[in-house]
Amino acid sequence: MQPQSIALLGRQPALGIAELESLYGADVLHPLGEGLVLIDMHHSEIDFKRLGGSVKLGKILTQLDTNDWKKITEYMTKNVPKHLDEFPEGKLRLGLNAIGIKASVNDINRSGLQLKKAIKNAGRSVRVVPNKENELNSAQTLHNQLTGPTGLEMAAIKEGTKTILAQITQVQDIDAYAKRDQARPKRDAKVGMLPPKLAQTIINLAAPTSDATVLDPFCGTGVVLQEALLMGFAAYGTDLEPRMIEYTDENLAWLTSDTSVKAPYTTAVGDATAFTWQKFDVIAGETYLGRPFSNPPDEKTLRDVMQDVDTIHKKFLRNVASQTEPGTRLCIAVPAWFVRGRTYHLKTLDSLEELGYTRMSFVHARNEDLVYHRENQVVGRELVVITRK
Repeated sequence: MQPQSIALLGRQPALGIAELESLYGADVLHPLGEGLVLIDMHHSEIDFKRLGGSVKLGKILTQLDTNDWKKITEYMTKNVPKHLDEFPEGKLRLGLNAIGIKASVNDINRSGLQLKKAIKNAGRSVRVVPNKENELNSAQTLHNQLTGPTGLEMAAIKEGTKTILAQITQVQDIDAYAKRDQARPKRDAKVGMLPPKLAQTIINLAAPTSDATVLDPFCGTGVVLQEALLMGFAAYGTDLEPRMIEYTDENLAWLTSDTSVKAPYTTAVGDATAFTWQKFDVIAGETYLGRPFSNPPDEKTLRDVMQDVDTIHKKFLRNVASQTEPGTRLCIAVPAWFVRGRTYHLKTLDSLEELGYTRMSFVHARNEDLVYHRENQVVGRELVVITRK
């Protein structure tokens, strides 16, 4: 089967690839350079809205036997006007991307004007979105409605000596993410600010299908529960601190009053190292990350924090193991420390087998790359996917 779609991945592409592999299997994926993956599926079969790690999705139109931008432009100029009747009436909005192709921003903008002229000569009005870089960003795609009924965003993508020509059909709704992140009534920077996109990826790595109850044993202000409900899961959250459960309840009440979410949810105060949960199917969430650091700690401080965090994680995983059946799947975001050029991983990860778990591996993404981390950040999040033995 030939690839029919292409995904443009986020800032940390390994997370997006693992997410796609979890949902659709390794066989349909073909990573293409940094941040791109070809998919042997029609774009309409990919549930893009639930993907946290893919920024854009496109349908592959054709493959050209050239990387020359001038020839690529000539092809688009000749062929795009032939398909204008596929768009509803109204002014077209046109955007261009040159991904891996040798072309300057000025080259791309000149091509846009050339294509605009050809479209106008074919009897259709059109506005071109000017490029500031070789690729249009998500905001440009979204706010210019380039994936809407009268939008046309083309992407020329280098594949060896050939060029894939694709039409962008989906883009992450950055406005909706911002609202879910910043407009919630209760937020608390002290417990970490889990991005909704990362929460989606964690859920997708834990639960490839939506017929499940997702448990977050360290639910904090309820970001994972929020995203689980929006994805159609039943949600179950517990946290050691009563204040966090109060925050979660208020946030989920806000969510369900403002959307058409119908899935049920349950919350309770509970210590994840000792609590007895009711029925759940999978576990997805961010665990205890330990003390936050604004600057790199000294060796003794780091060692003490790592030891405390390690103790809590071992108790937590033993508690889960005593309450789950073999095959139960977990995706937990655990801390990884970046100090003076070195990465320190949670020591519990070396004891997973004796704790009763098997760590999953992915074909197209290495486990050591599944880390969400920003530059100059001391504490990152390592995504660990495990199953109960």
